[in-house]
Amino acid sequence: MSLSFVTLGVGDAFSALRYSSCLALEAEGQVLLVDCPHPIRKMMREASLSAGVELDADRVSGLVLTHLHADHSSGVEGLGYFSFFVLKRKLQVLAHPHVAHRLWDGHLAAGMEDLIRKPGGEPQRHGFEDYFDHVPLSTEAAVRFGPFTLECRRTYHHLPTMALRIRAGGRSLGYSADTAFDEGLIAWLAEADLVVHETNYGVHTPYEKLAALPADLRAKMRLIHYPDDFALDTSNIEPLAQGRRYTV
Repeated sequence: MSLSFVTLGVGDAFSALRYSSCLALEAEGQVLLVDCPHPIRKMMREASLSAGVELDADRVSGLVLTHLHADHSSGVEGLGYFSFFVLKRKLQVLAHPHVAHRLWDGHLAAGMEDLIRKPGGEPQRHGFEDYFDHVPLSTEAAVRFGPFTLECRRTYHHLPTMALRIRAGGRSLGYSADTAFDEGLIAWLAEADLVVHETNYGVHTPYEKLAALPADLRAKMRLIHYPDDFALDTSNIEPLAQGRRYTV
């Protein structure tokens, strides 16, 4: 079966029009989320209706986190709790150790470490390993997870952030994650069959830099994480559409 993905969200942290950027990859019947903003189950439900692909938490085999900004990770607590209480299983979280370093203490612990397990009881202390299994990614070697093979590379952003190359079904997807313009990173991503690259203001990649890339590279590139005022109709690189299914 080929590698495909559904765009659950394509917007940035400040969007009033779109969900935050998030992809649901599928290969051999398994679903791998790339990032997890809130409200992740609503995002999956709406994308299921528009793309005609059944998506919900019970189909998620694993979650890849590129970094810990809220527009990429605010849904981890909810998905973790849903897995714990409803699905009765741990959520598999794939992240480079630099990304995962503060995932619990700096992000999730405040909402998840104290849990009342039965009415009238006292809160019990819980840790990351009660809800999640961490699958470390590496910049040195590819990591296999089900039908997916994942490679990562550090990007230039405010906090540890990893771009991805994900292979399955004989095809490969490159994903920039959040990054300033980086010719070395683009060359690394260009080895993939399809490249999804962000564009935005600040410590992100200006559209003008991507628009000046060679035509053959632009032809296999798609844009994500664009601001609400991005000129979709005049872009010479195809912007991803929220709620649509793409085959790599």
